[in-house]
Amino acid sequence: MLQKTATDPRFPKLFTPGYIGKMWVKNRIVKSPICSRLANSDGYVTERMVNHYRELAQGGVGVVTVGYAYVDEKASQAVSSQLCVSKDDVTSGLDWLAAAIKDSGARACQQIAHCGMVGKPPIKAASPISFPLYFPVPDPAMFIPEELTTEEVKEIVRAFGDAAFRVMMAGFDMVEVHGAHGYLITNFLSPHYNKRTDCYGGSLINRMRFLLEIIGDIRQKVGGDYPVSVRLSGTDYAEEEPITIEETKEVAKALEKLGVDVIHVSGGGHYTIASGEGGYDRFYPLARNVWAADEIKQVVSIPVIASVLINTPELAEKILEEGKADFVGLARPLLADPYLPLKAKEGRPEDIRPCVRCCDCLVRGVGSGSLKCAVNPGIGREGEFRITQVDKPKKVAVIGGGPAGMEAARVAALRGHEVTLFERKELGGMLIPASVPEFKTDIRRLIKYLSTQVEKAGVNLVKGEVTSQTIKNGKFDAVIVATGATPWLPDVPGIDKSSVVGVLDVLGGTQTGKSVIVVGGGMIASDVILFLAEQGKRVTITTRGDAIGLELGMMIFAFMKRLLKQDVDIRTGVHLVEVTDSGIVIADRSGEKSEIKGDSVVIAAGLTPNRKLFDELAQVPELDEVYAIGDCVEPRTIFDVIREAYAVAFNLI
Repeated sequence: MLQKTATDPRFPKLFTPGYIGKMWVKNRIVKSPICSRLANSDGYVTERMVNHYRELAQGGVGVVTVGYAYVDEKASQAVSSQLCVSKDDVTSGLDWLAAAIKDSGARACQQIAHCGMVGKPPIKAASPISFPLYFPVPDPAMFIPEELTTEEVKEIVRAFGDAAFRVMMAGFDMVEVHGAHGYLITNFLSPHYNKRTDCYGGSLINRMRFLLEIIGDIRQKVGGDYPVSVRLSGTDYAEEEPITIEETKEVAKALEKLGVDVIHVSGGGHYTIASGEGGYDRFYPLARNVWAADEIKQVVSIPVIASVLINTPELAEKILEEGKADFVGLARPLLADPYLPLKAKEGRPEDIRPCVRCCDCLVRGVGSGSLKCAVNPGIGREGEFRITQVDKPKKVAVIGGGPAGMEAARVAALRGHEVTLFERKELGGMLIPASVPEFKTDIRRLIKYLSTQVEKAGVNLVKGEVTSQTIKNGKFDAVIVATGATPWLPDVPGIDKSSVVGVLDVLGGTQTGKSVIVVGGGMIASDVILFLAEQGKRVTITTRGDAIGLELGMMIFAFMKRLLKQDVDIRTGVHLVEVTDSGIVIADRSGEKSEIKGDSVVIAAGLTPNRKLFDELAQVPELDEVYAIGDCVEPRTIFDVIREAYAVAFNLI
């Protein structure tokens, strides 16, 4: 489909058409693949999967890459509900999926893969070496792979070729071979994980042989003109025997000679996440792999896609303008807002819902069920949560302008309700202090997005204190209480000393001494610990738990790597007994006490729900519908409170 529409002058490169092989692409945005786990338990396409990828295509992206389809029935499937391309009877579903993408204006690409050592037991890989696990398992020995025999390697080569043929016959415009992120092809490319002594191990030419044979088999089966992409890690960021960029450049040149049409450059891998090097969350720099794409682009004449942590159209445009890549790959930003391309093209970047780089899409989504997003509750549920106008609009009060309150007000207004949002101070709530550290600047964009959308949706914003009488006088049909939570203070001697500083005060700009004791080890404590440590403070952390930062999920590895570069002392399994003039007294689990000296004491040990107003309103007979959402129910993450707010507002009928 060809269509000419006006383009925002800020993004001339981003919306210039391009070619991958002989395939014309309407712009330079590629939806990078993510395993969605939206297939059924047998790996077949579902309506839910079709709805998801259709919406991504409708959002204006040039190429939609469907993530991770396994190529054989033996050991290539990484997790349940992954898409299957290993048998002929899947092609009718693949045809349905490809047609939905193409009919919505995008090119359709299917990624094919073998998990290698990053799979569920029994595991087959290049060599019997397991990767550092970043998730709990009952028996780590189960994750030591069995070395593939030479004949098994040949079978997998043929399986990739057969899978690519099925993808082509199903109507996809392109196939992508997943050679990155620690999966089987990376196992072979890696000098650390490939210790084979046959023709597939040792020298670089031997280690790349498996991938080259896969491409050769694919080309034999799909012909010379069908577009083929290969995704590579520019480097795996391994601390020992890494895949180097020089090696990857040689691999890219060899792939071009075999007829590959585009190199999709990523970085890292499952086996380097635990070292704090292989991830893609807020503790890593933006566009962290673009340097590798740029280097590879210098040695090949085929297009190069740069991907990972490219989170705004402005950043994508800059990469293209500087000539560091021919296309940009966006994954998580398109989960946060599938319509990012369309909104950028139309000159509405302020309407783009931002990715906050929390990786909940992996940890709480793909890692534990199916695709989810912290800021977009509708992702993966596109056919279920589409906002439409209600038949009978209500007069709705939302009390509290934090993330839950703003999301509830936005959704209720878009549903056609007459919404008044009451906020005592400034819109943003707990997001305001949360956005202060340099590593959480994405939260500032979320505040701006939500406040802008509340205004654009026609919500009536009322500033000032709210009482139950205010709400009764307003004669509202429904009331949503989102009054948040307040920091908890322990009842111990000395808690009122001048050295004690609240965590919100610290993030709000209150100065501390050079030596700071932080009491608490959860999400808020983690933020303030790193925030203070990177200011050059000497920080001592005390927590009742056995570790700090566990609420960070997959982000904990990069967080700890960054934190331990600073002057920090971590004390676990202890609790606060007293605040003294020179610091604090703590006790361990046996009751033994000790003193820690410090200039300032920051209490970051959790939040207390503020549900007083909800309790009052719940007793008002005239109010039939009163809901509590967000932290006033229970202090939780952005993921939880936005989902809850969306659901409550959506279901007001």
